[in-house]
Amino acid sequence: MEEKTVSRNFIEQMIDKDLEEGVYETVHTRFPPEPNGYLHIGHAKSILLNYGLAKKYGGKFNLRFDDTNPTKEKTEFVESIKADVEWLGAQFEDRLYFASDYFQQMYEAAVKLIRKGKAFVCDLSAEEIRAYRGTLTEAGKDSPYRNRSVEENLELFENMKNGMYADGEKVLRAKIDMASPNMNMRDPVIYRVAHMSHHNTGDQWCIYPMYDFAHPIEDAIEHITHSICTLEFEDHRPLYDWVVRELQYEEPPRQIEFAKMYLTNVVTGKRYIKRLVEEGIVDGWDDPRLVSIAALRRRGFTPEALQMFVELCGVSKSQSSADYAMLEYCIREDLKLKRPRYMAVLDPVKLIIDNYPEGQVEELDAANNLENEALGSRKIPFSRELYIEREDFMENPPKKYFRLFPGNEVRLMHAYFVKCESFVKDESGRVTEIHCTYDPETKAGSGFTGRKVKGTIHWVPASQAITAQVRLYENIIDEEKGVYNEDGSLNLNPDSLTVVEKAYLEPAFAGAKAYDSFQFVRNGFFCVDAKDSTKDNLVFNRIVSLKSSFKLPR
Repeated sequence: MEEKTVSRNFIEQMIDKDLEEGVYETVHTRFPPEPNGYLHIGHAKSILLNYGLAKKYGGKFNLRFDDTNPTKEKTEFVESIKADVEWLGAQFEDRLYFASDYFQQMYEAAVKLIRKGKAFVCDLSAEEIRAYRGTLTEAGKDSPYRNRSVEENLELFENMKNGMYADGEKVLRAKIDMASPNMNMRDPVIYRVAHMSHHNTGDQWCIYPMYDFAHPIEDAIEHITHSICTLEFEDHRPLYDWVVRELQYEEPPRQIEFAKMYLTNVVTGKRYIKRLVEEGIVDGWDDPRLVSIAALRRRGFTPEALQMFVELCGVSKSQSSADYAMLEYCIREDLKLKRPRYMAVLDPVKLIIDNYPEGQVEELDAANNLENEALGSRKIPFSRELYIEREDFMENPPKKYFRLFPGNEVRLMHAYFVKCESFVKDESGRVTEIHCTYDPETKAGSGFTGRKVKGTIHWVPASQAITAQVRLYENIIDEEKGVYNEDGSLNLNPDSLTVVEKAYLEPAFAGAKAYDSFQFVRNGFFCVDAKDSTKDNLVFNRIVSLKSSFKLPR
């Protein structure tokens, strides 16, 4: 089947038409999450799309919690969602609402439908309702309670509200058409009995509206003009329109659907993440290996990077998947000119410059980011003993290895040429010290042109270095095997987290605080962990490596 190609601006085109024809005078959008878990990268698209439309047309944007199901909702999730929306920059100002704020109005709307003969109380069980519903090829059957009188329905519904029935004993159903080709229109349930405390209204109610009934009412009450939602609600649109039409709202909202954003090789399902949290495989909903918005924020992603990612994905009616590498591309692009590039050694080995004066310390000048002069410069202390990366030395190197090995000369970044003279091993054969000599004529910035070297390596001063824990993250999913096993379990990557307990950092990192991010020269972009890092014990999360396999489409 050939997919229909739709302009990435098809929603704007529909809004333009509505404004030109006078259907609406302004644009008012909303983001309506259910507070039953943490938001993920797909929700970021919806938030930024709805807020972006309101901003583009000079309209308003609401944050509204669709909290009509007390069985799964928690205040913890409400607070996390508010934090995510605010962090993304979607400004809802004083327009923070809850569906539960409208429970009385929803009850009155249901009474209105009963009085119009458009709703009835049904005694069928959930299983019986399913059996009566029919199939995609066969019409459903009318409930035996469908023709109750208006008076009887009003009394029964009042009794439902007053707690006279057990959960599941009775429901209120819309009276539409049991022969409709759209299953959602076959007398859907619009109210159920549920004797449960609600996070917002406590024990005030023991009946709760169903989402398909509540959502259009919420939109209408808030004067939403364009109800932007994902494609699975397309078949629900006739019911949405039926509710606002039968309740006779002025300027009824218009529902427009777009395709969800899918990301390859990630876990977004709430039940899977819940299991990962409960089994201690991750340290919470904000574990940096996840793609919840809280996790991405903790790992070091920025709102600007997510905005770029959403724009690259575009808005469409066709389902598609985005490569996780594109998300990594976006964060690299955002950070490369904004963040300082400091030196950090993750797998250290000591380098001793035998001919450098003992006890001497000199201050070397270094630009904070060679591609952005506005970030200024810093001083780096240089002395006789340094730390370098273990991989920057080899006893017996292969061809085209231009770093340190016996007899070879390299440049120490921002410093001098050094030549490897010897090295020391411990009893296990592990190199513990590398001994070099330096050429004082080769100081960086001196204009030395006497000879060239092919390799440049980074370092940190041994005596002035700051220590930190560094966490190296990989995908929590084994990408070669895919996300799920045949039994539905997750294909977890056993190497998704590597912890470097003691990395050495140059002194410029002193004072780094939660969410501060840097480029570790040659190692990647890193962010101070907001959960576990302290002033005296810094913890860094690797946001992304420096190398990318992603190529931006032309």
